[in-house]
Parts: sequence; structure tokens; C-alpha cells
Amino acid sequence: MSRVQLALRVPDLAASVAFYTKLFGTEPAKLRDGYANFAVAEPPLKLVLIEGAQGARGGDTRLDHLGIEVDSTEAVHAATTRLSEEGLATTEENDTSCCYALQDKVWVHGPGREPWEVYVVKADADTLTKQNASTCCTTPAGAEIDGREPVTAGGCC
Repeated sequence: MSRVQLALRVPDLAASVAFYTKLFGTEPAKLRDGYANFAVAEPPLKLVLIEGAQGARGGDTRLDHLGIEVDSTEAVHAATTRLSEEGLATTEENDTSCCYALQDKVWVHGPGREPWEVYVVKADADTLTKQNASTCCTTPAGAEIDGREPVTAGGCC
């Protein structure tokens, strides 16, 4: 089996475990003091959460956003319903042109304000920048979205 591993440094492990349990619909595979990991079947992902305020390597690299690509608009709607029922605030975008693609998507934010999108690519598009009120691609650096400051400008897909 192959899967991508994503390791995140999180300031509040309990809040992050609660959020990712809701986001992926599964409990952690391992939970220890200051550490949790999820073995997510769909999409195939090993998500590692390490409690702490600063990344192990330092540097200027910053997270822009995270995403889960699904196969259909119906899957985006199902994710929206499930995440809303889990008590997460969702922001839907339909027929949004962004990153040279026409997409339907839903956004949620983790406890560390990390933005996650569940999205489907419906067709190619001619523009990198967002259209139809998308939060991605043209958000100015330092701008707030729903009271949350994006990590970087230009985030999308």
C-alpha cells in the first residue's frame, strides 16, 4: 500500500484530534502524549500530528492550504453535509474558476486556522485567479477570511 504522509505541528493536540476525527470520519490509529496519527483509508493518507508551537526544521516554508480531491459534485455535497453535522463551519463554493480549473468545493478550518478544501475539478479554465467569490488564488497577503488570516497569498488547488 502507498499513501502520502502529512506531518503537522499543532498547538493544541486535543482540538486537532477532534477536528481531524470529524474531517476524515475516523479515530486516530495511535494516540500518545503530544502525538497522534491517523491511518486514513480514503483518501490514502497517514496524518501525523505533533504537539508544539514550532516546526522541527524552522525556515520560511509555510502551509498554504490542504485539500481532498473527490470524484463528483455529489461527493462535495456529501462532505459539506457530514462536516456541518459534525459542527464544523463550512463555506461552499460552486462553479468557481480557480487555478485553471472549474470547481465545486467546501472549505473548513482546523483549530490552528489551517484551511482545508474538499473539491471536485469539473473542467479546465482559462484563469489562475479566482472567480465567483472563491477564497483561493487572489486573497491578498494578510487579508482575513471569516475572521481568519490566510497563511499565504495565492492559495489554491
